[in-house]
Amino acid sequence: MKAEAVINRRITLSANAFAEVVIWKLATPVPGSDHLFKFRLAYVMDGACVLRFDNEAGKGGHIHEHGEERDYAFTSPEQLLIDFFAAIDNLEG
Repeated sequence: MKAEAVINRRITLSANAFAEVVIWKLATPVPGSDHLFKFRLAYVMDGACVLRFDNEAGKGGHIHEHGEERDYAFTSPEQLLIDFFAAIDNLEG
């Protein structure tokens, strides 16, 4: 099975902010993950990435926010999207 794009979209949220959402389904898990998805979701405001969810090789799922990194327990692409947009809402207050 070749890698298959589940979603690859840039979403304009305001004049100065957008979300980039990229999720791929893979044939084998990314090292450090126990599922078949590779993801990168970013919230960019005023040209700077202020929030990012991703799962790079060897690290598994994690969140970058306010210069800090913390683990993220991936369960499904749908829940990932819910969690990401909820985190954006929390940032915006």
